[in-house]
This record gives sequence, structure tokens and C-alpha cells, in this order.
Amino acid sequence: MTAPAHSIKRGVSLYSFQEEYFLRTLSVEDCIREAAAFGARGIEIIPEQMIPGLPRVDDEFVDSWFSWMERYGTTPVATDLFLDTKRHRDRWLTLDEQVASFHRDIDIAVRLGVSVVRAIINTPPEVMESAAPYAEDAGVRLLLEVHAPFHYQHPWILQHLEVMHRTGSPALGLMPDMGTFVERFPRVVSERALRDGAKPELVDLIVRTYDEHGDTHALMDVVNYRGGGPVDFGLARQATHYIWTEPKSMLEHMPLIGHIQAKFYEMTDDEIEYSIPYDRIVPVLVEGGFDGYLSSEYEGNRHIQDAFPVDSVEQVRRQHAMFARLLGETTGEDA
Repeated sequence: MTAPAHSIKRGVSLYSFQEEYFLRTLSVEDCIREAAAFGARGIEIIPEQMIPGLPRVDDEFVDSWFSWMERYGTTPVATDLFLDTKRHRDRWLTLDEQVASFHRDIDIAVRLGVSVVRAIINTPPEVMESAAPYAEDAGVRLLLEVHAPFHYQHPWILQHLEVMHRTGSPALGLMPDMGTFVERFPRVVSERALRDGAKPELVDLIVRTYDEHGDTHALMDVVNYRGGGPVDFGLARQATHYIWTEPKSMLEHMPLIGHIQAKFYEMTDDEIEYSIPYDRIVPVLVEGGFDGYLSSEYEGNRHIQDAFPVDSVEQVRRQHAMFARLLGETTGEDA
């Protein structure tokens, strides 16, 4: 098998191990070690989740962080910021306060040696524009996460694209979340709804409507007409949050794409993502010349933890076995 010519690398957002980290069965170092064990060498961290004492980052953590990178042969790649616009109960953060929050997170990224900062989807375009010069000076890229239900033709994303193209700032770009390519309704979600008491016939209706690319926005009304309860309404609303878009929609924006949030909900025993067709997504990234990291982001834990043991490490391992196969690192027989 001839590997396709590409420079795509594999990594993990430590957010993927949130279950085990919360339960303290894995430490930050353990998460890094597990990622490295299956060849995921790029490490993405959410500082608010895993750095004690934030917004302060003490020297002890930084020293440990770099020692872990050296020990496990990993590379600091990205941090994720949150824009806490509701920090004050009686008012929204001002523009200056939002930009100052970005500056703080850029400083944290620099201390951790990363060159990419995920800007959460609720970031206004004017904040990105105002923070760009500081990011440029720091050698950091601010990448807006394109997260469902937003897509590249959505007015909010178009406003961001206008800023990126008008300013031409090398610090600004995009971080597509693969949750924008949910082709089949995640069954871990629908099965959880059934366990929580949803009506089977309404679950079936919601899943079929989504999978057939029907009008999900009418589902709330239909569920109401069918006598649905709170769990049914919650599932119907979830169907409006998942979206399916054509992976080739990334191609025209590829020069702006610096990192991929490789969202997934369920890796099957066959090492295939149940809902997201990575076998069609990865070739698009290769075609577009993407040379950053596919960074695992496992979000299935919350949908199974009521009834089943969560093994985030195994789920991420399976995703990287799939990536290794799709990137030509292994054959199907090797994986």
C-alpha cells in the first residue's frame, strides 16, 4: 500500500480523557502517556480543566509540562480558551475586557509552548480582530472553532471570514470541528434517551428524520403533537444541533485551517466512527494540503456513563488506529 503524500499529524485533546481525569484515575501526565502510546504526538490541553490555580500558571506546572513532553516524545500543540462573557451577573463583558481575556490566554499558550489557541465559537469577530496583533507578536495563531450548528455559509462564520480576509492577519484562522459532519445520528445519544424514558416511537422518528436529512427544525412541534415528554423534547432539540455538511466545504478555506478538532462519539469494534465519515473527511484534508494535527476529541462518555463503564483511552486508541489506516501509516491488516 502506497501512503498518500501528506503532512498530516496525529494528536489528542486531553479533553478526551475528561471522565478518567475527573475521577482521578488518570493524571495529566497519565493522559499524555496514554496518547503517546498509540502515536498521538500532538498534545492539546484545556487550561481551565487541567491546570491547577488558573488563571495563574505556576513554574512547577510548566516545568512538569515540558518534562512530560520530553519523556513521552510529545509536542505541545494547542490550548483551548473560553470567553466568559457572563463573568459579571449584571452585565456583559466589554470589548476591552474580552480582548484582555484573550491576551491572558495567549500568554498561557506561550508559557506552554503551543502555537495554536482555539477560540470558542461565541467569540465575536471584533474580539478576534482586536486580539490579532497581540497574537502575532507572541507567535500564536487564534483559530475560530467552526462548531455545529454553525457552518461556512452561516452569517456568524461569514462575519469572521470577512475579518480574516480583510486584515490578512497570519494570526487568524479556522479550526473545524468534525461535529459539523455528523452523517448519522449518534446512537449513543438516542440509546441514552431510551434509557432515560423517551418514547421508542419518538426516538425512532427523530433518528430517522435526521438520518434522512429531513426537517429537524419541525421535530419539536411534531414531538409536541405526539405527546412527547421532556426527554423526547431534549432529543428533538439535539437533532437541530447536529448537522451534516459536505466535507469538501473545507477546501476553499484550507489556507485558513490550522488545526482539526477530530470530534467523535463512538468508535465501533471495527475502529470506525459510527456517525462521522472520516473515510471521506481525511481524503479532503489530504487533497487540501492540510498539514496540521488531527486532534481527537471524544465526547461519547457523557452518553454512556449512566449504564456502562467508560474507557476513553480505548475509544481514542481506536480512533488513532483508524487515522493511521486512513493516513496510510498502516494497512487494514496492520491496524
